Amino acid sequence: MRNVAVVGAQWGDEGKGKIVDWLSEQADVVVRFQGGHNAGHTLVVGNKTYKLSLLPSGVVRPEKLSVIGAGVVVDPWALLSEIETVQELGVAVSPESLLLADNATLILAVHRQIDKAREALRGERKIGTTGRGIGPAYEDKVARRAVRVSDLDDADDLRRKLEELYAHHNIYLKAAGEPEASVDEAFADLTEIAPRILPFAAPVWRHLEELRRRDRRILFEGAQGIMLDVDHGTYPYVTSSNTVAGQAATGSGTGPTTIGYVLGITKAYTTRVGSGPFPSELTDEIGQQLGERGHEFGTVTGRKRRCGWFDAVMVRQAIKTAGITGIALTKLDVLDGFTELKVCDGYELDGKRIDYFPSGGRAQASVRPIYRTLEGWTGSTRGARSWADLPGNAVKYIRLIEELIDAPVSMLSTSPEREDTILVKNPFLD
Repeated sequence: MRNVAVVGAQWGDEGKGKIVDWLSEQADVVVRFQGGHNAGHTLVVGNKTYKLSLLPSGVVRPEKLSVIGAGVVVDPWALLSEIETVQELGVAVSPESLLLADNATLILAVHRQIDKAREALRGERKIGTTGRGIGPAYEDKVARRAVRVSDLDDADDLRRKLEELYAHHNIYLKAAGEPEASVDEAFADLTEIAPRILPFAAPVWRHLEELRRRDRRILFEGAQGIMLDVDHGTYPYVTSSNTVAGQAATGSGTGPTTIGYVLGITKAYTTRVGSGPFPSELTDEIGQQLGERGHEFGTVTGRKRRCGWFDAVMVRQAIKTAGITGIALTKLDVLDGFTELKVCDGYELDGKRIDYFPSGGRAQASVRPIYRTLEGWTGSTRGARSWADLPGNAVKYIRLIEELIDAPVSMLSTSPEREDTILVKNPFLD
């Protein structure tokens, strides 16, 4: 038995919700370890659909412990709203079933204000944030001026920290021509909400250590994707946290040896939301078809996703930087019926072939995909539950991907239904 970390191996939106839900049924504990409510997972359990942002996917299953780690930045109002939403769908959420790290950083109203003001000032050079304050909250955390969950339990200290924090941010807001943020309003709002948040607060690291010693199965649930990692992604068009699997340990308060298997979720093609380089992007009819067939709209923002062919160079790089053991390949059925498929297996930069995604902004914008062309398939993969159910050319496509990314396919998803999954290896057991 071992613990498993699940991460996206592209730019997010890889279909992690279904896979995490499948794994959470086998886990005892599900831990969110980074990001904020800018990430979204859609779960379909029975006849109910749950759209989660902050809450770990295990929350919809009775007798599972859900944990929000210190690596997550938490909007307390968004958290309570999400709890109320799932409760209306019949999910019981209590301090016995949900733990919130007492050292997690809070997202405040001023963070949302700054986030939106910055994007407006960037104009055409905007990064494409969700405007929910995630980036500014992480900045405050690193600058050691953040307000944390535990601060809600000390009114005097909370007031002092807010005064220091808002004095810093109001300098920027004033220079940007924005209204200054009010300390009094922030203090009143947080004081009001504190009694509803504090019952969930706990030293999460201690609970995880105890659970590990009791040999409980722990599932670490990542948000976004590896190529949005603040260090290893397409900087500066990235998120504000580390999305690699190593963050599962840091963001939850446990050691790296706690994690035994890293599962990377990977679409059978490529999508991206917002700005930034995308070498294999298709702006033609094929790209439009991929978007329509795959219902490519963001769970949280509703924004239309950009679509393109599978980029093996990018995924291989994500696998190496994140230490991915095997991948779960999703949305294979979206490719049904294409007479011809392409896979990017290299880039051309300044007349030379390269096999990695460069770090420089000019280079990232300049690389051109080098494609390998394959014959598509006319049969359907939708709903397939064994390799024998797949068209021969679909199997060839999967085998080529495994070869190019240097990692095996551990799971294959052939529809949004959780039963429509071909399991090669169970990450918890095999």
